[in-house]
Formats: sequence, C-alpha cells, structure tokens
Amino acid sequence: MRNEPAANFPIPDAARALRGTLMVQGTTSDAGKSTVVAGLCRVLLRAGVAVAPFKPQNMALNSAVTADGGEIGRAQALQAQAAGLVPHTDMNPVLLKPSSDIGAQVIIHGRARMDLDARAYHAYKPQAMAAVLDSHARLAAAYGVVLVEGAGSPAEVNLRDRDIANMGFAERVDCPVVIVADIDRGGVFAHLVGTLDCLSASERARVAGFIINRFRGDIGLLQPGLDWLTARTGKPVFGVLPYLHGLHLDAEDAIASGQVARGADGDILRVIVPVLPRISNHTDFDALRAHPQVDLRFIGPGMPIPPADLVILPGSKSVRADLAFLRANGWDDALRRHLRYGGKLAGICGGMQMLGRRIHDPDGREGLAGSSAGLGLLDFETTLASDKQLRRVSGRLALDEAGGPGNGAAVEGYEIHLGVTAGAALDRPALWLDDGAGGSRPDGAVSDDGQVLATYVHGLFDQPDGCGALLRWAGLAGAAGVDLDALREASIDRLADSMAASLDLAAMFAPLAQR
Repeated sequence: MRNEPAANFPIPDAARALRGTLMVQGTTSDAGKSTVVAGLCRVLLRAGVAVAPFKPQNMALNSAVTADGGEIGRAQALQAQAAGLVPHTDMNPVLLKPSSDIGAQVIIHGRARMDLDARAYHAYKPQAMAAVLDSHARLAAAYGVVLVEGAGSPAEVNLRDRDIANMGFAERVDCPVVIVADIDRGGVFAHLVGTLDCLSASERARVAGFIINRFRGDIGLLQPGLDWLTARTGKPVFGVLPYLHGLHLDAEDAIASGQVARGADGDILRVIVPVLPRISNHTDFDALRAHPQVDLRFIGPGMPIPPADLVILPGSKSVRADLAFLRANGWDDALRRHLRYGGKLAGICGGMQMLGRRIHDPDGREGLAGSSAGLGLLDFETTLASDKQLRRVSGRLALDEAGGPGNGAAVEGYEIHLGVTAGAALDRPALWLDDGAGGSRPDGAVSDDGQVLATYVHGLFDQPDGCGALLRWAGLAGAAGVDLDALREASIDRLADSMAASLDLAAMFAPLAQR
C-alpha cells in the first residue's frame, strides 16, 4: 500500500480533523458505489484518518466471513481492506441472500435470523433499522469518518416507506450524500436530474453533489454538460472518474466476464463454470480470471459445456433447485462425458453437495422440504441443518498433482454452509484444515481416480501455493498461482490515485469538516 497523501487533499491537519458520516448513493445498481467507497477509504487512510466502511443493507450472494465469526457482503470486506481494517459484522448489519425471486435469507449482525418474502421483510424493516443504527453508532464512536454505501438507487419511490438502505438511513443519521452516476451506461445527466426529481425536498437538500464515474474520452467535450448540470440542479460535480481497466476487485454480486488466457499455445488451462440461478460466492474464481494461463468461461442457461480441462461447480444458495436446473440444461450428461474424456471436475460448497449421492432438506431450509438425488460421483450424502457453519480456515491440500495423497500446498479461505456431509468418500479428503488446537481436520473428498475434487472451502484459489498446485492437478504443468491479495491491493491503490487526481476532495468532505 502506498502511503503518500492525496495531492489535492488538505493534509494533514484538515483531513485528520474530519468527523462524521458521508454516504455514497448511486443513480442505479452497479453505478460504482462500492468501488468509490473503497477508493475513498484508501484516500482517507493515506491521509491519516481513522475511517470505516458501512453498508446498512446489502442484497448479495457473495459474502465474506468476518473476524467476529459473522457474514457480510464481500464489497464491505474489500472496503475494510482499503481502510486498513479487519472486516467486522457492524460494517454490513443487514445482509439479504436471495433464495428465490421473492424471498431471501435475512442475516442480522452476521447471523442468519429468518427467511422472509419481500412483503414480510418490508414489515420487518423497523427492526432491521434498529440493528443498522446500533452498528452505525458503534462505528461512529470508534472512527473519525464513516463512509456509507447505499443500495441500488434512492429514486425507487415505491421503496421510500421504511427505507433503511438509502435516504431513509441518511435522514435518520442526518448525513450528507454524494450521488454517483455511470456515464458508460449513457444518459448520465438524465440519471442524475431524474434521481433528484424523485427525492423529497429534505432529501434533495442533503445531496452535497455528484461524481460521474467510468468516463472515457475528451473531458473537454463533457464540460458543457457538467456546467449545465450544476446550473440545473444547484449541485456541484466533485469530479469525473476515468474508466479504469483491469481492476481486480471483489464483485458485490454481478458476475464478471471470464478472462481470456494470455499464455502461449499449449500452455493454457481451459476452465468452465456453469452459472446456476442462485450461484453464490463466484468471487472464488477471481484468481483464475486473473491468471495469465487460464481461460475461464462462465456458461449460462441453454449453452453447452464445451471441451475443457477443468469444470467447477460453484456454490449455491438453493442447492436442490440449482441441481434441478443443471439437469434441465443437460449439464449432468456433459459432466459425465467430460470425465470420460479425462477432464477434472471440482465442486465448491453447494457444488460439492451436488457431487454426492443425495441431498436432504428435511426442514425446507432452502426451499420445499424433501430430498434430491445428487450426481452420484462421490460416495456421500448431505443434510441441510439449522446451524450455518461460518469460519475462516487455513490448512493444506491433501492431494498431489496426480490426485493422490500428499502435496501439502497451503490454502486459506472460509466456510459458509448449512450442509452436514457424511459418507465413505470423506475418508479420502481433499484438504487438511487447522483445527485451532494444534491438529487438523479433514475437509471434502477426492475420487479414487483423482479426477473429482470436492470441498466446503471458499477462496480455494486465492493463495498462490494452493492455486498453483490445483492448476497443476488440473493439467497445467509447471503452473504457479497468482497473488490475488497483491492484485487487489494494487487495484485499491489505483482507485485512490485516480480519486486524488480527479476529485475535489476538500469540497466533497467539507460538510464533515464543518461538523
């Protein structure tokens, strides 16, 4: 991490005197709120400010396990890293993990509390707001500045009643708001003016100004529009952020496109990930996307699974329903054909459960109660239990490059699952994980022929040693892993550099200097 201060920020005295909460909202989903908050966290950290990220309510199937043993959105874990902090459940007190088009698991302060449909959750929002305000109060007491990320758009007038994610929160804590718009989508001025027009008078008054994100082109051609926007709204544009290519940052929910390998012919590993309707923690594949010798492709509905060296079944929030979807697309037959031709197959968390003989959900934890036949590729069964396993883990691989015992390459990651798995296949584990008492415990399974690997550990490819060993097991001779954390750090620093160069930070943070 670089330590030099942002060039146009009043360092150090004025910056360190900042106190209060600033909220970043967006005109749309994926406008860049998460990355803007991450970049600003790093800018303030460089300036010597004690800063913490916060998102009142997040809806995402990508989550992270915190140091206090809870679960938050991955974007807030990234923002914590940008702020030089260990992720904590107070940074995302309400996390919604969709289990259907109208229902979600509700996680409060890192723990799953209930499953609610949209109408029932709307009625529950006053209780959720109490949890949000408690977390914000603790962060505000511990840090000089709290940077808050909104959710979606504040212009959703149908959701204004009992809102806890955007202006409803801003009004309760009386904080200024900056609105971000993505110019790469087109219609940026309409987005900003239209958003303001949908707000109440008090909400419009707390909007301090705008940030325009992902601009590419001649900024001079944009200036007349910026002048018009300021004259039309009475709000300043704090700056225009350029489109930054090649950032390696954890996605909040949207699946990033695959990485086309840059290796020489014959030195490429072709990896396929079927995209399931309730795919979760697809950030598991970020290290593979970044690897120069990996051609990673996400395969969607109705698409055949092409020839590949490795197919990975990802995590799932609704394992039995996603397994039925997999079969409906004919992917089960494609996986068997893939194995007959010598390909390797891995399953992570829900993907692991699919590889077994049966999956039981007696209490309807992820949908209708009942049991489903698994793919039958490994001899175990899984029962979904009431207690979710949430823990950070470290250990070593228990297989060599041919799929046999040995190797010992280091791995780190986390577990988030309801399933309890039992069966003979577990006698040949995929990993040995530290048990916290100086010993180790087994995780997952490897088939007798070494072609199929299953594990509950997310983030399996994030450590270079473990990633390289797994790639060699999959057929990429001599492969080394990428250092995903170093790539992430470099990306956060690029964001901070861009913001220091492009934003009027003193003007944007002026409301906090006056408090």
